[in-house]
Amino acid sequence: MLRALRRRWDAYKYRFVPWLALNLRRKRRTLRYVPESSQDKIISDEDVFETLLKIFKALFINDFSRQTHILALLPEIRCKYLELLTVEQKQSEVNSCNHHSQHVFSPEEVLFNTLGFSVTRDRSSLVSAGTGVFVTKGFVPKGTVVSMYPGTVYRKHEPIFFQSLGNPFIFRCIDGVLIDGNDKGLSRSVYRSCSRRDQLGPFQMSDESWLTAAPQNPLAVGQYVNNCSHEKAANVCYQEFDVPGYFPVELKQYLPNIVYSHDIESHPRCVVLVTLRDIKQGEELFSNYYTVVS
Repeated sequence: MLRALRRRWDAYKYRFVPWLALNLRRKRRTLRYVPESSQDKIISDEDVFETLLKIFKALFINDFSRQTHILALLPEIRCKYLELLTVEQKQSEVNSCNHHSQHVFSPEEVLFNTLGFSVTRDRSSLVSAGTGVFVTKGFVPKGTVVSMYPGTVYRKHEPIFFQSLGNPFIFRCIDGVLIDGNDKGLSRSVYRSCSRRDQLGPFQMSDESWLTAAPQNPLAVGQYVNNCSHEKAANVCYQEFDVPGYFPVELKQYLPNIVYSHDIESHPRCVVLVTLRDIKQGEELFSNYYTVVS
């Protein structure tokens, strides 16, 4: 009997450590089942990569006039993005790049103009759930990256005990990697410290703005997506994505994740939220905090 229970318990690959600890005795659980960890992905890594590339490029172009230091060091990058600008925004002289009359959109507008939807944080429709994430504009098709889970990435052997105390934003990946998505207290300080440690001159390797009320990456709100219930079914799920080494260096400033320990051989881990069905304007996003690998 005990061995059977142990085997059943070992099959649970839970997502959120604090949530699990507080809900062990609850009888009503909402679970997501996958046959094996390799089948945890709803869309391919290539699709995730292309989506991030698309929105990050759009954000970069929107911030083009503020990318002076990067463009000065990478003239080939400057030329590439000049070709992506509209005919009215193109300039033939290098020194005139910062003087064109480009209209600057908000990050939410860039997201809508690029992917056809926008998301934002607001009061959840669930009683006592606090903040939630809503599709505020447009339409999100099934199989779309709709959000990202920001935070410091910890591997299994790295210290996270003090950061985890009273922290409901610790996300556990299937392979045991943890992401601390808390934007306050010690977690906030650790993320900022690691982010500034890895900065290379004008090149930022991660985005710190998700710690504020105005993130420059409008997708970086995934830590506020609430767990589904029997009344509110899940419409998104988590998918892990390791950022490849060839990811454009000028676009890393929009990645809302940073590794706790500096290791040039490791690839940053990101977690994206992918839609399980079509989602319309005004709907709140709900996920599965539990994933069972059977």
